[in-house]
Amino acid sequence: MNIQLAEALPEKTLSALERWAQLRRYPKNTIIITQGDAGDTVFFIIEGSVKVFVSGEDGDQLVVATQGRGEYFGELSLDGGLRSASVMTLEPTQLAVVPKAQFRDLVESEPDVAVQLIGNLIGRVRALTERVTDLALLDVYGRLVKLLNERSTPLPDGSRAMARLTQQSLAEHVGASREMVSRIFKELVTGGYVSVKADEIVILKTLPRRW
Repeated sequence: MNIQLAEALPEKTLSALERWAQLRRYPKNTIIITQGDAGDTVFFIIEGSVKVFVSGEDGDQLVVATQGRGEYFGELSLDGGLRSASVMTLEPTQLAVVPKAQFRDLVESEPDVAVQLIGNLIGRVRALTERVTDLALLDVYGRLVKLLNERSTPLPDGSRAMARLTQQSLAEHVGASREMVSRIFKELVTGGYVSVKADEIVILKTLPRRW
């Protein structure tokens, strides 16, 4: 089944996880966890990817994180609280689902698992702290530029490219309206800074610091 909590866990620990897990497949755009629900399972991503997001009363979404193969989610249910965010598949995804009770027993009995879990939570808190800082101190344009620069990779000609995201998806990542993101992109394309192709976004030159 190839469950991975993290690197270098004892083989007996992985075997225990695999013994308790149920393997499930989900189509693209399937809601796995709903914000506010009770949680009694932990999910390990075998194949595919998901987005973790929160929703407001008006239905607007803010993407908190994206996760892929070898990562896991739902572990916050260990405290007995409700799900703090929703999770949806971004592509056809295969998950190993482990009951919370068995996962809790494993954490309590295996120090290596507890250390890995704490390390993972620390990383997520750091990422969320940076996210909150960006939302507080950067305007929509600044957040969009940061996202484009972080997601894109250099090309030999000096430009940068990233897999194309819809403007709605970009808006959810930066915490803005689709209309605002569309307006910014239109001006960046008109100014020769960005080219939007069928499957990628190309940053042709350094994006201006201010919009």
